[in-house]
Amino acid sequence: MNFSKLLIKWYLQNKRDLPWRNTTNPYPIWLSEIMLQQTRVAQGMPYFMSFTTAFPTIFDLAAAEEQQVLKLWQGLGYYSRARNLHYTAKYIATELNGVFPATYKELLQLKGVGEYTAAAVASFAYNEVVPVVDGNVFRVLSRYFDIETDIANAGAKKEFAALAFELMPKDNPAIFNQAIMEFGALQCVPKSPNCSICVFNSSCLALQKNKVGVLPVKLKKVKVTNRFFNYFILEDTLGNTILQQRTAKGIWHNLYEFPLLETEEEKEFEFVATVLTNEFFSHYTITGIEELNTKAIMHKLSHQHLNIKFWKIRVGQSIENGISIAEAKKFPFPIVIHNFLETLFV
Repeated sequence: MNFSKLLIKWYLQNKRDLPWRNTTNPYPIWLSEIMLQQTRVAQGMPYFMSFTTAFPTIFDLAAAEEQQVLKLWQGLGYYSRARNLHYTAKYIATELNGVFPATYKELLQLKGVGEYTAAAVASFAYNEVVPVVDGNVFRVLSRYFDIETDIANAGAKKEFAALAFELMPKDNPAIFNQAIMEFGALQCVPKSPNCSICVFNSSCLALQKNKVGVLPVKLKKVKVTNRFFNYFILEDTLGNTILQQRTAKGIWHNLYEFPLLETEEEKEFEFVATVLTNEFFSHYTITGIEELNTKAIMHKLSHQHLNIKFWKIRVGQSIENGISIAEAKKFPFPIVIHNFLETLFV
């Protein structure tokens, strides 16, 4: 079909030179696809380079400590990806002798690998005829063919996958999948695409009908919860502090943080001072409380907005098992805590 030929021609002329495109080795392809879920290429590239330097093979990643993996992942977000990545690396290294599954259906069995990632690895590494469907593919196809299906609906992925499969050249599925994703990332962008230079501007139905700005259709709205975190950075007579690990399921699982008090609203100095002396650190002699940021830092996650304040709490004795701030910085933190520490303790 003319669509596929034009798309692939555009791709060969405009594609970015990305390291995971210059190989059919499933390890870097899988690694890149996991990293680029919910992440732009420009943000993910430094992490990919760090990971492939630290862990050049699946065996190296499998042998790493989880803390090292989380530290390298720090700032990339959606940390369950990193934990699943590490789990799957250990599984492939030990149970499969380091050999990746070679089919879409087998790849789907790996932890942390969904339909999109399985399709990407299967087509890019093994040239299996299976379409990828991500946000870019939804956008390109819905605009070109004027498809008003709500992409948040359960059946939307199946509909778009069937269309992509029909369009895909069966002798080279990998290049089609790369091309349609790249086209969505570089040309058919979500907001204000430059349709005047688009290779499809004479045949795109959304452009003809003035619907580029309303496609794809996505009606479901994500409900956002506001949460209020108060972090207490203790400082004892030796200048040491204390950390705790988030062991509960949920955001930032297995990352480290300072002692936390979550409240129903943003709190001021007087409240925190009262809570600390009466409850939170009653076993310490508190010699000083300092509000380190007068305005809460807003940290946005997909379903939550965290309003974060940091408090320095000086105590009049040494903390048992306390560590220095320099030592604390070596632990994997949520990026908002890491960035605050970098600003506070240069």
